Amino acid sequence: MGLGIVYTRGVAGINAPRVKVEVHLSNGLPSFKLVGLAETAVQEAKERVRSALINSGFEYPARRITVNLAPAEIPKSGGRYDLAIALGILIAMGLLEQDALTNMEVAGELGLNGEIRPVVGLLPVAMRCADARQTLLAPHDNEAELQLIDGLRYIVSGKLLSVFLHLGGQQALPLQHSTQRAVPPQAAPRWDDIIGQQQAKRALTIAAAGRHNLLMVGPAGTGKSLLASRLVSLLPVLSHQQALETAALYSVKGELRDTTQWYTPPFRSPHHTSSAIALTGGGTHPQPGEVSLAHNGVLFLDELPEFGRKALDVLREPLETGDICLSRASGQARYPASFQLLAAMNPSPTGDIDDGRSTTQQVQRYLSKLSGPLLDRIDLQIEVRRPEHYSFAKPPSGADSAEQALKKVTNAYAIQLQRQGKYNADLSVSELRVQCPLDTETADFLQRAATKLKLSMRVFHRTIKVARTIADLNNQHAISIEHISEALGYRALDTLIRQFNSS
Repeated sequence: MGLGIVYTRGVAGINAPRVKVEVHLSNGLPSFKLVGLAETAVQEAKERVRSALINSGFEYPARRITVNLAPAEIPKSGGRYDLAIALGILIAMGLLEQDALTNMEVAGELGLNGEIRPVVGLLPVAMRCADARQTLLAPHDNEAELQLIDGLRYIVSGKLLSVFLHLGGQQALPLQHSTQRAVPPQAAPRWDDIIGQQQAKRALTIAAAGRHNLLMVGPAGTGKSLLASRLVSLLPVLSHQQALETAALYSVKGELRDTTQWYTPPFRSPHHTSSAIALTGGGTHPQPGEVSLAHNGVLFLDELPEFGRKALDVLREPLETGDICLSRASGQARYPASFQLLAAMNPSPTGDIDDGRSTTQQVQRYLSKLSGPLLDRIDLQIEVRRPEHYSFAKPPSGADSAEQALKKVTNAYAIQLQRQGKYNADLSVSELRVQCPLDTETADFLQRAATKLKLSMRVFHRTIKVARTIADLNNQHAISIEHISEALGYRALDTLIRQFNSS
């Protein structure tokens, strides 16, 4: 019949749609025609496949070869289709049986010498194969990624000839099964080496417990970046599914997460010269940006006002929706971007308001780089002041106050999961009335405070969420005036802006 069919998977964000590779050999002048919305890198597969087959000892068919990648409406990119095309040709030539690839999907780029090279973004492919209960035939160098998928059956090889011998029943390759890895114990956090800053440590605890966004404002050298680096150690470890989602985004980007940090929430800290596209993602074929690589973790923006206004404002949508949709001429990709924003900034362009080097107008211009809608999405704003006493950090005593904070965070998180199945910061407006009830006295107090402080409706709702987290940390069911008061106290930058606007 001269027809070979092999299944593989393409790329569409973190999805991996199934692609049917159909290879037909017919009489006519020798040619190679590839159809199915294939970009240049895929079109070049004809040269890689030809050389790989010849250098693996096969005779290249001197016939008209037509390769169809279906469905045609899905854009095809990269070299991941090479191995499927080569195997399709071997089936069409009658050298392999079609049944040899039953319940199997393949992916791999071919070198001219017949070696199978690793491909970028294989983790989403492996995830879909595991869901479909298909065996994946993949490059040997991608095995580290494949071992992360629970319940995946896979075969790896580094040579086209080895794959041929396996499928032909002459020299079998081992069929392997991946199993879910054990969750390692969480490392004990430490912050007693940070002198003072008790309010900042309290704010970090609240932020970790409810997954609230946090902004630290203070002069240079007060320990803002050091405090920020300790937030991840307070966060609960990722579930296996969360770790898999995060690793899939890194895989699409062409990176591999450190397996020793597999269940640790990611911590991304892009430089303030990063563009809007670097933060959100993009390119001819949309790739994930920093907001997606921080999915299920923390995105830390140091020197916040030094980022471009456009770059900061593109954060507004993913902060609200938890994902980001990138549209380009070549197609559309949607990536998850549920991250916790952690930011730090100086109160003036010179580093400190009290240094006498900035005028009121300069400070106002500096603070105005942050838009109101972005600040509304930051639940906690704290002032990080210079220490009252200068001294060396205390030597380690075996106990650390951060360990107590971690216990409170873990307990508060358990309360939230049992009550609503999500973090307090992720509660919708409609859920606030049910999960965050206020008695009459507390509600009246909040109404008066919101009116006096001229809070936006978004800040009003976020204040209630922060108060809910504070109550959970205190293991209290009801939200009291005390919790509301503390939540309202975490609006340091709003206070600073009002101070300069009134002067």
